[in-house]
Amino acid sequence: MSQESSDKKDKLHEEVDKKSAAGEHADKNEIPAATGVLRWIEIVGNKLPHPFWMFVWISIIIVITSAITSYFGVSATQPGTGAEIAARNIATGDGLRWFLQNLVTNFAHFAPLGLVLVMLMGVSIAEQSGLLTIIMRNIAFATPKRIIFPVIFIIGACGNIGSDAGVVVVPPIAALIFMQLGYHPIAGLIAGYAGATAGFTANFFIAGTDVLLAGISTEITEKMNPPMEVSATANWYFMIISTLLLGFGGAFIVRRFTIPRTAGFAGMNKVAEFAEEKKELKPEEKKGLRHAGISFLILSIIIAALVIPANGPLRDPDTGSVVPSPFLRGLVPILFLVFAIPGYFYGKAVGTIKKKDDVLKHMEHGMRGLAGYIVLMLVVAQFINLFSWSHLDSIMAINGAEFLQATGLTGPIMFILFIVLIAFLNIFLGSGSAKWAIFAPIFIPMLAELGYSPGFVQLMYRIGDSITNSISPLYVYFPLLIGWIHQYDKRLKIGTIISLLVPYAVILFILWTILLFVWYFLNIPIGVGEFIHLATDA
Repeated sequence: MSQESSDKKDKLHEEVDKKSAAGEHADKNEIPAATGVLRWIEIVGNKLPHPFWMFVWISIIIVITSAITSYFGVSATQPGTGAEIAARNIATGDGLRWFLQNLVTNFAHFAPLGLVLVMLMGVSIAEQSGLLTIIMRNIAFATPKRIIFPVIFIIGACGNIGSDAGVVVVPPIAALIFMQLGYHPIAGLIAGYAGATAGFTANFFIAGTDVLLAGISTEITEKMNPPMEVSATANWYFMIISTLLLGFGGAFIVRRFTIPRTAGFAGMNKVAEFAEEKKELKPEEKKGLRHAGISFLILSIIIAALVIPANGPLRDPDTGSVVPSPFLRGLVPILFLVFAIPGYFYGKAVGTIKKKDDVLKHMEHGMRGLAGYIVLMLVVAQFINLFSWSHLDSIMAINGAEFLQATGLTGPIMFILFIVLIAFLNIFLGSGSAKWAIFAPIFIPMLAELGYSPGFVQLMYRIGDSITNSISPLYVYFPLLIGWIHQYDKRLKIGTIISLLVPYAVILFILWTILLFVWYFLNIPIGVGEFIHLATDA
């Protein structure tokens, strides 16, 4: 072993010992408190009820608000179509019939629920067989320590190429990597979740989000004079650099805020033991990795054969495109196989899977921890559908857009207000495409009159629509994060968890806004053939 490696190892052991001592202190029912503003956020947040009851009360408030707004005839005009959207009273015969007839459907058809269940069944096979632990251990010790945090954050951001799959997969994997490095797994959960949510719109690749938002933008720009088209690559250049910026910004926050804070949480003594485990691979583990690698390679070849050819069955049957396509829309079941199949062959080789029924036991093991999440999703699904049926979501967004328009502000100040408004509404309104369908008809023509391109308006929207995902207790995957964290420390409440996430939202918002203004003042192309100003030809 080289002197440098030995020094690094000694330093890691030193850090682990310190954290282990802090962890023993934490086990005496004392949770290290945040400081400054984060402390107030923690105190207020910890007074909130369990998320289940919080969503119940919010749903009741929506019912009452719908009755009041309907009585007073509150409405808004849909931009673009001119259609009037009036508040609908849930507390009526029609509302009651709709609710009773759709309660089960709202829950059963709630997309995040199915995604989480399917993904975690596959991940559980890979985890319980031991494959994930071995892979994460090798990654942790093969990757230079100074870049492993940016890499985790970047992977989290790029996870949106599989829609919300990144939010489900990245945090628990990040927790394993952090444990291998001697840090608390809760730090990994927080970092992975922040990367996959706050950085949701950033990516090195063209993802479904690019296609979806560009399609809405094009619907508006085709009616302008002259007609224009917003392509899926309209924000690509900016988002590539954003991914790198968020990666290194997230790494700074991990080191400066998350790791020091979580080092005092309960369980650091177990982390120390985990980090001290023997790192050399056993012969059966090497054999298992070979079998897992071969199965993964065969699966990859099969998937590539279905996607790469121009007439591949997983391409869009009408356009032949990969973005969008059945491949991207079916990425969740594909990822299930990517985890499950190599996990199975690894388990067979090392003995953690001795018979076929062991696979079922591993999948069931992953589901046990989701009981609370499944119960919570019952009321979350009702809240989202009640909010939508009452039209309060659309009225709220339209009035917010009209308020911003009425200020008459232009230039950088208006840009910041626009992003802040979207970020605020994003705490309550989860669907990015639904919000953009409301904002695009207002702000694309308005800013086009000032010489700003539709692609630039869309870009600003995407920043605001991503940055507060991580701190919203109403975000559909926030309960999943709570469940993961409670596997390590059940004492942590909503306020403490949000206080851990706030630095990501605030600092990444500042960094992203600075990057936007650098791009703006240097007038750099934001995507393929897309510029900030309409008048720019080159």
